[in-house]
Amino acid sequence: MRVNQEAVARPKGITTIARGLLRSMRPKQWTKNGFVFAALLFDGKLFQQEPAINSFIGFIVLCLLSSSVYLINDCVDAPADRQHPTKRNRPIARGDVPVPAAIGWAAVLAMASLSTAFVVNPGFGAIGLLYFVSTLLYTFVLKHVVIIDVLVLALGFVLRVGAGAVLVSALRFSPWMYVCMMMLALLLGFGKRRHELVELEGKASTRAILSEYSLPLLDQIISIITSATLVAYAFYTFSAPQLPTNHSMMLTIPFVIYGIFRYLYLVHVKGAGGAPDEILLSDRPLQITIVLWALAAVLVLYILPQA
Repeated sequence: MRVNQEAVARPKGITTIARGLLRSMRPKQWTKNGFVFAALLFDGKLFQQEPAINSFIGFIVLCLLSSSVYLINDCVDAPADRQHPTKRNRPIARGDVPVPAAIGWAAVLAMASLSTAFVVNPGFGAIGLLYFVSTLLYTFVLKHVVIIDVLVLALGFVLRVGAGAVLVSALRFSPWMYVCMMMLALLLGFGKRRHELVELEGKASTRAILSEYSLPLLDQIISIITSATLVAYAFYTFSAPQLPTNHSMMLTIPFVIYGIFRYLYLVHVKGAGGAPDEILLSDRPLQITIVLWALAAVLVLYILPQA
């Protein structure tokens, strides 16, 4: 522990601080903001220039906005992170990035991204502001409230989808997509909590909220959410107004089933799940499944109706 304290006290160069800021922005987690493209795909506007540009701008804005929150979160958690075997290596906890520098850069990112959001679309700006406020509440208060902590994280995913719908002026975007997104986000969130609990293995935790959970409770919740996610997606494939009337979208259900089961396999058998974004970037079968699902969706929505 003395090594970490010395590292915190040691002056850092500009290059070290810049690299630390970039790491603290967590670029790997920007994949979560890809859900802003859901409306572009499922509202039939994938190949329309203006909606595509707006969605891409929205993706960039959400990446910067979420990074501002990550920086603030790491500043708040720095004392506890220094007691954690892996989080102690985060740049802010390790002392590579001074807290004032991190807060200042977070403020710049937040102001720039929110200003851009309101310029692009006032509705998008409002959603971005709601996302920013809700994640700040999570950082300071709600992450200490059992179950609510995961619900707030799931809300962030739903807001990403909603932001995409606003950016493309979606007219036929099914509410079932929001339900599917909420269920999927809850599955990932509780799967992460389970991984964190297993990782402790009887050790003292730096996060008090984990003491409010148990493996039997999380396994039961995950089981319920898995069933609800599959049912919600099935309902979406044959009831959404923008889908082909021959219900061909139901052909994509097997990909969703395998993808969810693959994730559960990684959580329960391989001990993964601590960082869903890292699973997405590292597990080849899951990557292939997502690509095949996306290709099947494009085929159903854009090619088969014209055949």
